[in-house]
Amino acid sequence: QVQLVESGGGLVQPGGSLTLSCAASGFSLDGWAIGWFRQAPKKEREEIVCINWNDRVTYYTDSGKERFTISRDDTKNMVYLQIIGLKPEDTAVYYCATNSYCSSYEGDFRSWGQGTQVTVSS
Repeated sequence: QVQLVESGGGLVQPGGSLTLSCAASGFSLDGWAIGWFRQAPKKEREEIVCINWNDRVTYYTDSGKERFTISRDDTKNMVYLQIIGLKPEDTAVYYCATNSYCSSYEGDFRSWGQGTQVTVSS
């Protein structure tokens, strides 16, 4: 069974950082693109960044892309999203999803995790 599970979310103070993890099971991430998305309260889900099978990274967010770093470890079947300089507006549910290539259209992504909540507040 193909499954993605996000973890690493939580309550963080403004200016803090955290690393989200996306664990894949039931298939190998090797050869797949993985995107990180987020959905803030009362907002549309947006794509932040995607890493291709060849480690090529594409950013889709206008919200300070330098604060987001995506990486992958295919030996562990894991993808990570590091976020620094967290702001209250980063509060959202963060999702990972897979596709055969990076795309700006979330409908292209086939498998999704259940999401992990990130709350930025003092």
